[in-house]
Amino acid sequence: MSNFASLMRRADTLRRSTDDPIESAWWVGYMRGLRRAHHGDSFGTEVEHQMWLDAVESPDSARAAVGRGYIAGLTLTARDPDGSGSLENDQ
Repeated sequence: MSNFASLMRRADTLRRSTDDPIESAWWVGYMRGLRRAHHGDSFGTEVEHQMWLDAVESPDSARAAVGRGYIAGLTLTARDPDGSGSLENDQ
């Protein structure tokens, strides 16, 4: 399984397992960021990309969480809503 597929599966599992709407929003953004990083500029438009980046500045906490998740996903590394990486990345 590719790193991208592994990260997407992990993120989707964690998104579905949380009851916290802000954390769930973060995972949605993270998954979108993973897709953009994996597929490059062919995934979405530049305007959409900027919209997702700008979401981090939103006064709406869920929308800001989406933006933070999106930015984290662009790294194509395992991340969590609290800003930490996975144990695999810390070793």
